[in-house]
Amino acid sequence: MAERILLVEDDPQIAEVIRDYFTEHKEPYEVEHAADGVTGMEMIRSRNYALVLLDVMLPGRNGFSMLREIRRTKDIPVIFITAKVREEDRLLGYELGCDDYVCKPFSLAELYAKVGAVLRRFKVAKQSPLAEENHIMTCGAISVDRHTLEVKASGKVAELSPKELDLLLALMNHPDWIYSREKLLDIVWGADYDGTDRTVDNHVKKLRKSLGDAGKQIKTVYTKGYKLTSE
Repeated sequence: MAERILLVEDDPQIAEVIRDYFTEHKEPYEVEHAADGVTGMEMIRSRNYALVLLDVMLPGRNGFSMLREIRRTKDIPVIFITAKVREEDRLLGYELGCDDYVCKPFSLAELYAKVGAVLRRFKVAKQSPLAEENHIMTCGAISVDRHTLEVKASGKVAELSPKELDLLLALMNHPDWIYSREKLLDIVWGADYDGTDRTVDNHVKKLRKSLGDAGKQIKTVYTKGYKLTSE
């Protein structure tokens, strides 16, 4: 049975050529299509896909915002297909957890090969005897279950708001990295969010309180931002 992937792309011509190539290939995929971010996210919530091909600039909801929700709720590989070629955009995509990045214009053969490679890596990782162990992220007294998104601090379950969870996950991805307030705004709220540094400061304050004694692991780096340490 052909594996089912979702293509979220607002350009009908690009969507058509990708779908035709992938469905008519000698080793075909079943390709479903959404033309905007809102519809795409509804399809992801209601159906199971082997992989998502995701544009960044979409009507209704952009790809970065969608990827944030996907990483909170689904264990599924995502490849960005986008005309946003700036290094900071690519880095933001990887920070949010995309598995690969393809910039327009692209080769259909290359895109098909990348899909196959990402799916193979994903399956090997899932079958690894370390897979169950690796779904628990731990830093000091804080742990996050990637599957259930349960957060524990000093052995006790911590109740976090969605933004607090997104903020913690960003910091957990790279312990000891210093994240500027601007970078955290991009990762957690999105590049188009009209917020200020105070937004980050207020949520860090709330997150520390929600984590109890373990909240002291979130360090303020003077004039630079925040980082998560193991102590």
